[in-house]
Amino acid sequence: MSALAFAAPFALIALVALPALYWLLRLTPPPPKRMPLPTLPLVKDLLGREREPARTPLWLLLIRLALAAAVILAVAGPRWQPDATALPGGSGPLVLMIDDGWAAAGDWKTRIDRVSAILADQPSRPIVLLTASDDRPEAIPEAARTALTKVMGLSPKSFRPDREAMLTAAERLLDADPQAGAIWVSDGVTTQAEQARLTAFLSGYGNRVNILSPLDKSPVAIAGVSASAEGLDVALLRVGGRGGAEAGLLRASDDRGRPLGDVTFAFEAGGVEAKARLALPLELLNAVSRLEVAEARHAGAVALVDGSSRRRRVAIITGETTDTAQPLVSGRFFVTRALQPFSELREPARGTPDPIERALEERPDLLVLVDIGTLSGSTAETVSRFVENGGTLIRFAGPGLAAASDELLPVRLRRGGRILGGALSWDRPQKLGAFPEGSPFYGIPIREEIRVERQVLAEPDSTLTRASWAVLEDGTPLVSAAARGKGQIILFHVTADTSWSNLPLSGIFVDMLRRCLQLAASHANAGPGQFSAGELLPARLTLDGFGTLSAPPATARPLDPGRTGSATRENPPGFYGPPEASVAVNAVSTNDGLRGIDWQGHAVQGLAGAASVDLRPWFMALAALLILADALAVLWISTGGLRRGFRAATAAALLAAGLGAVAMLPQRAEAQGAAPPANQNPAQPPPITTTPEEMRSALRPRIAFVITGNASVDEASRAGFLGLGQILQQRTAISLDEPVGINPEKDELVFFPMIYWPVLPDQPRPPEAAIRAIDAYMKNGGTVVFDTRDAFAQRSGGQPSAETRALRRMLASLDIPALEPVPADHVLTKTFYLLDRMVGRYVAGDTWVEAISGPRDTKVPARAGDRVSPLIITSNDLAAAWAVDRLGQPLFPLVPGEPRQREFALRTGVNIVMYVMTGNYKADQVHVPALLERLGQ
Repeated sequence: MSALAFAAPFALIALVALPALYWLLRLTPPPPKRMPLPTLPLVKDLLGREREPARTPLWLLLIRLALAAAVILAVAGPRWQPDATALPGGSGPLVLMIDDGWAAAGDWKTRIDRVSAILADQPSRPIVLLTASDDRPEAIPEAARTALTKVMGLSPKSFRPDREAMLTAAERLLDADPQAGAIWVSDGVTTQAEQARLTAFLSGYGNRVNILSPLDKSPVAIAGVSASAEGLDVALLRVGGRGGAEAGLLRASDDRGRPLGDVTFAFEAGGVEAKARLALPLELLNAVSRLEVAEARHAGAVALVDGSSRRRRVAIITGETTDTAQPLVSGRFFVTRALQPFSELREPARGTPDPIERALEERPDLLVLVDIGTLSGSTAETVSRFVENGGTLIRFAGPGLAAASDELLPVRLRRGGRILGGALSWDRPQKLGAFPEGSPFYGIPIREEIRVERQVLAEPDSTLTRASWAVLEDGTPLVSAAARGKGQIILFHVTADTSWSNLPLSGIFVDMLRRCLQLAASHANAGPGQFSAGELLPARLTLDGFGTLSAPPATARPLDPGRTGSATRENPPGFYGPPEASVAVNAVSTNDGLRGIDWQGHAVQGLAGAASVDLRPWFMALAALLILADALAVLWISTGGLRRGFRAATAAALLAAGLGAVAMLPQRAEAQGAAPPANQNPAQPPPITTTPEEMRSALRPRIAFVITGNASVDEASRAGFLGLGQILQQRTAISLDEPVGINPEKDELVFFPMIYWPVLPDQPRPPEAAIRAIDAYMKNGGTVVFDTRDAFAQRSGGQPSAETRALRRMLASLDIPALEPVPADHVLTKTFYLLDRMVGRYVAGDTWVEAISGPRDTKVPARAGDRVSPLIITSNDLAAAWAVDRLGQPLFPLVPGEPRQREFALRTGVNIVMYVMTGNYKADQVHVPALLERLGQ
């Protein structure tokens, strides 16, 4: 229901004075006294016919009364509320309850505007302001203006606050004054445990509380991130399930904010949960530091990633031989099944001369040795260097280790070990004892059914207790560990198969290996497992309610590394601990049990339509116009030009109306499709017109890229050619204009010497008009560079990727020549730099060009066909390798990131552009001596 309110209603009392003002304005001075003037007969006939009025004209009097009324109404501060909130009745205090957790941050401005409008409508009513994050509310009534000042200073918190203190204070205020009422600006989010408390509050006070909460949409939050064999699995939650089918974009970035990748997700109509999987190369996955839902500005839509969610590269070496291997019951099988969901496993092929050396060449984070006896010679030195540089070594006992040992062990071992029924025997198999408090395994539930029948024993010494991470009931170590340089050596005193114990058959085996995996050093070390019991981690960076990382607030407390769950007031979401071993705390976790509030049938108003209209500027503008009208009226009357002024005003109005009508007519008849001018032949075609953008493309060379509709891919293309253009301007004579995105179906292609087309995996076949335009462009001398950007996903002999299949569908309708990988003597490899391969963000992909016919001449260092190749196909993601930001810094990391990979990627771009611009001139005979000299031939 609409309403009209006044900020200063007492100013309306001045309207009572309008009648007195009316009579005051009607008063005139007393008539002059008549005295005979002897010379009056001489000028009697010269007097004009016009007479001054004896009283103020009625129309002028009404203008002045309207002017006074407009000024009074403007001073009263009128405000029109189109959709006013139904305010609680009563004359007592108005309790204003505001939820200020992360779920309210997405529409925070709308909430503040709505609350401001409520306070403006209640200028004289006492206000009690309560927020959900205030655990000690004062609950003191104050003036609306004071409350408004406090409201404007509020900001959302990055955690979900407990409403208990707010509800208790509201109940106390409503009980104390029967005339009090309440307005609750809620975010609509609660938990199953809190719902019972809200139900009790609404049952007792719901008829005195007006509820404002979003009705059409629920906040989307990231509930959890876990590493899997395929990438990062992300669980998303739409709290409350309000809204229809909804799709969104999940973005990943590193600790410097550089984008690494994105993936889409979708909620079904009324759905609460959604899943997404971010599949990237291992190097990029391990660099992910932040996941966020695009266009969602609240802390719940951000998931910070620490080392516990990153995938490690694990190398497994087994001592079993081919003739003794039993694939389904071997130690390798159990270790592989335990680590595969959380890591990328590497295992040298059987028959490799030195498998450990070969495995360490791939730079694993974790090296697992299953029943490898003695390490000696160069192998021992290599493994020792790997551990000292930060690697983690896990060794499993076995017959080979029981018979011999070496220096790469955390403790000294006795020869032979202990076996059920042997010389050092038990009366019965031993159970697993409790994990020590200082162990990384502390907190893993103990399973009673675990039995150990054999183990390798450690020699007792003063460090054995500290080195024991897991022990048996009799106190002998089951798992021991020791630091070595920057790394760790971990020893399981039993085998990885079931011959010595049934530990590999239990879930504890998986949990223990996963905790060990969290210790493995990578690009950023893992978090929780690296800290000893009792050690607290200070907050380093925390999120605010809008999801922005900043310095931690004063209320942040150090974090217990073993703590699980979502953020709280004491531990807001953010990174805790040193940068090299940070632990992430997020606003939402899978165990929160978030849900929409059950309002128990009470009416709920939406937040939309809260903006009110301030009418003061309109009344002030009216008063200004009336003052101008009064001044003109007085001028006309005083000069005796009332009639002349009226006639002049009428003529001016008619003239203005005529000019306005002429201005509204079309300026040229051609725009309405009229006949051409007399000097133009109707049979001739209309003149060709060009847009300013086309004129710019014709005057300066520029590269075009095809707009795919994917914002991140299009931005990478634009940034890539901006970076390549800077390099070309610095190193060559070519000066390119800014790159431009085009639609081949609608835009003219003739202006561009080269077009870059990134291929998407789900890209539909282009329209027929676009296909024909590209075909004509290539036949007329243009070059199209198709980039599938999938070199990291291609496998030798494997199935073609989705991008490759999309490109094949596209090229099926084009008239393309025979293609071949760029040969070593192709002119493309020598147009500016001498290159032996064409690289981009990736180096593994091939580059294809038009095949050159004719035999190869070994005396000619550069060959070329009769023309520039009309298309170049690559999978190395060229634009991403060239892309830079405004400061000239690279936007995307390279894979595998060789020292000079980016330089060679830029040289590849320079050669391609020079090839497109200059053709095959480097294949001319005049350049042969120079090329041979540079090639050293």
